[in-house]
Amino acid sequence: MVRQFIDEESGKVVEQSVMNSITIDCVIFGFDKGSLEVLLIKHAHGIKKGEWGLPGGWIKEEEGIDTAAHRLLRELTGLDHVYLEQLKAFGEPDRFPLGRVITIGYYALIKREAYNVVAGFTASDVRWFKIDEIPSLIYDHNEIFDFSLKQLRNRVRQAPIGFKLLPEKFTLLQLMQLYEEILGIEMDKPNFRRKILKMKLLVDLKEKEQNVSHRAAKLYKFDNAVYKKLANSGFNFEF
Repeated sequence: MVRQFIDEESGKVVEQSVMNSITIDCVIFGFDKGSLEVLLIKHAHGIKKGEWGLPGGWIKEEEGIDTAAHRLLRELTGLDHVYLEQLKAFGEPDRFPLGRVITIGYYALIKREAYNVVAGFTASDVRWFKIDEIPSLIYDHNEIFDFSLKQLRNRVRQAPIGFKLLPEKFTLLQLMQLYEEILGIEMDKPNFRRKILKMKLLVDLKEKEQNVSHRAAKLYKFDNAVYKKLANSGFNFEF
């Protein structure tokens, strides 16, 4: 079995034989135009050349797993300084066809407009896919994605982590659409509006959308300081 790295001096992809069979795979969520999306790469080399998968790869022997996750994400997609959370290890004996390989899954929620994605390293393309339009992925990457989505759905019911996917200024409709996408349900607009405003977690910016073809809606931002105070008193974020 071989693994691929970029030689720091020449910048070329080099192959090394593998004794350490541990990899990293990252599920990166974004939100755009009312749709929850995931970032995928197309492989340029190896046995899965031309196929789509999650950003990831081999851990170098001298690396910690968190360092490897950030390096691989940066090399493959151009994303840097992303807060990654570890999911779990995926280690079915037959998940990799050439030998026993265990992968450690990570996931992140990012504001799409804050990053430019660029394919690099062993990726020939990098692209955002709507979560209901994900193609068949390499190895067990569909399973890893499904697990991360379940994790996201559980977390978003406990804490307002969904705000990490929104721009700093957003409308109530954008917020509702985000939670509909994550939870896979349709919400009642007046009821959602009443509940979220009652929580006192949003700051009314006294501004409205600009350059829109429809009636301009109010803009809000998330008040993290208020949330921390409420959380310390046993606040429940459940809609």
